[in-house]
Amino acid sequence: MKSCLVVDDSRVIRKVACRIMSDLGFLTEEAEDGITALESCRAHMPEMILLDWSMPNMSGIEFLKALRRERSGDRPVVVFCTTENDVAHIAEAMGAGANEYIMKPFDRDSLAAKLADVGLA
Repeated sequence: MKSCLVVDDSRVIRKVACRIMSDLGFLTEEAEDGITALESCRAHMPEMILLDWSMPNMSGIEFLKALRRERSGDRPVVVFCTTENDVAHIAEAMGAGANEYIMKPFDRDSLAAKLADVGLA
């Protein structure tokens, strides 16, 4: 079964996203910030990461840049899931190695469509 790490400082968003990802056939883990997420990836690199931008301790973009430098860090599909919707943020995310970008609030159908776009559906 495919694995997904949901990284968001909001417990509610993590729970909703984990439920959706579970319904889509993923084993899920959670992290509340980039530091915790990086530690989780070092222990077990997931196939997919659903990533928030604005978090304490280490932001999503900082995490993504660090992840891509890790051994096997190029492997996970990273989907930014955030309220940051301006072109500059999207360009920065894609330039840092994000595979997709989805806006909050999201639902099962929009997330499933993004997974199809990156070949994980």
